[in-house]
Amino acid sequence: MMRKGRMEAFSHGVFAIIITIMVLEFKVPAHGHELNALIPLTPFFLSYILSFVYVGIYWNNHHHMHYLVSSINGSALWANLFLLFWLSLIPFGTEWMAANHFARVPVAAYGFLLLMCGGAYVILARILARQGGVESELAQALGSDRKGKLSLLIYVIAIVMAWWLPVPACILYAIVACIWFIPDTRIEKKVLKDN
Repeated sequence: MMRKGRMEAFSHGVFAIIITIMVLEFKVPAHGHELNALIPLTPFFLSYILSFVYVGIYWNNHHHMHYLVSSINGSALWANLFLLFWLSLIPFGTEWMAANHFARVPVAAYGFLLLMCGGAYVILARILARQGGVESELAQALGSDRKGKLSLLIYVIAIVMAWWLPVPACILYAIVACIWFIPDTRIEKKVLKDN
């Protein structure tokens, strides 16, 4: 067992880099100083907002989840890296989806990235909860994780839908983000109780 501080610091650095990479993908209009020069950038703004919210949700919940554990093991380190790997691909998916104006393949690929991020988060949460035992605060807060399972199901539906209806698939991605926008209340209650 080791202390969680170094893993948290490394993870927070990766989250910051992911957001930085996403914003650097914006290209300033070369010509035009009027507001209408920004209209062609609409897909990039929409994709950026969705991805920024997702990265923020993962950062927030990652932080709260680690608040409830005192130490980590090697499995948790690898699970954390697995989550960060998939999150680090979000800027690529964001750019590809925006550059192709929400075409079906990029939208489906973006959904696949979200599915993998969600699955990786569930794996990390389960490893940390198992490490603490069934009576640990994290294990109790996670419970049966219906919210997490529902999110993964919606991602699968949206990925399939993207082949015929890419924009409604993006709306489903946004719905999942809305579900998670407020930090995981199961964990938030435990954190607030300790303060």
